[in-house]
Amino acid sequence: MKEAILYNQLDDRHVCCRACQLTCLIAPDARGACGTRMNHDGRLYTLIYDRVSAVNLDPIEKKPLYHFYPGTLVLSLGTLGCCFSCPGCQNWTLSRRAPLEEEPSLRVLPPAEAVEIAIRVGAAGICWTYNEPAIWPEHTTEAARLAKARGLYTAYVTNGMATRDHLDIIGPYLDAYRVDIKAFTREGYRKVAGYAAYEGILDGVVYAKERWGMHIECVTNVTPTVNDSEAELRGIARGIISALGPDTPWHVTRFHPHEGFAHLPATPLERLALARAIGMEEGLRYIYVGNVPDDDRQHTCCPVCGHTVISRSGFNATTSGLRDGACARCGTAITGRW
Repeated sequence: MKEAILYNQLDDRHVCCRACQLTCLIAPDARGACGTRMNHDGRLYTLIYDRVSAVNLDPIEKKPLYHFYPGTLVLSLGTLGCCFSCPGCQNWTLSRRAPLEEEPSLRVLPPAEAVEIAIRVGAAGICWTYNEPAIWPEHTTEAARLAKARGLYTAYVTNGMATRDHLDIIGPYLDAYRVDIKAFTREGYRKVAGYAAYEGILDGVVYAKERWGMHIECVTNVTPTVNDSEAELRGIARGIISALGPDTPWHVTRFHPHEGFAHLPATPLERLALARAIGMEEGLRYIYVGNVPDDDRQHTCCPVCGHTVISRSGFNATTSGLRDGACARCGTAITGRW
């Protein structure tokens, strides 16, 4: 165990965790909702500081991040636990599992070693993904600082539950914040994530962008009967534009049955088309259909002349239509980091 950061000591040896927006009040010998942060005699400890469940070299497009150094490879790391309890989580074997105090199934990988691996395998950056990085600040902050010092980019794939305190400690070192926007009503969030107060998520994403200049892309996994109504989808599109602007990429991805949502069908392709059409009607300029192999709606097109600036096949990206961050045909600037 390693003593946690981002917590307050309270009376009667209780502690209040400030890593994610649940801000769990934790009694002695108990854990927070994520199962990874434990109160031992009035001090909070993380059980996952240097423990990883998965280490992979991925295309950045797999995150998905489409406007962030396309065509590069990123070292992707995950551990165990999550502050949400999404019934349809595709990584539920990791996110729903709380580690033992001594967890033999996890690989020991200190932050400095993770950075060295990224450099050795030719990755352009490091991404924390697979489970929720908001519960892992002791590892991610140290690794991000070391990664930036070595010229690597850094990214979170997140549900957006990091607190402002969390964002302030990692903000100087975190380049991209790929965030799930699961719904745009409390009822929708309750059904998708088991948590209703989505307003704090939007506040955190805006803060990450405006205070720390992080690159933002949003993902909505369009789930039949759960968050796929026209009203919900329109609310999400409007919310993204209002909070983050019309140039924010929005990925509407196909749901596939998992765990607690195993009884639901995969998202009909027509529903994804509707979500994209709604986003375009509302004014979003970059909308992508995901989890549908080789779909033409995965290309990046100039919002002015329609020229394909980045073409994609699977997770492969070709940037021949992009020149110095702009459309090679008409010169319109394309939002992103290139």
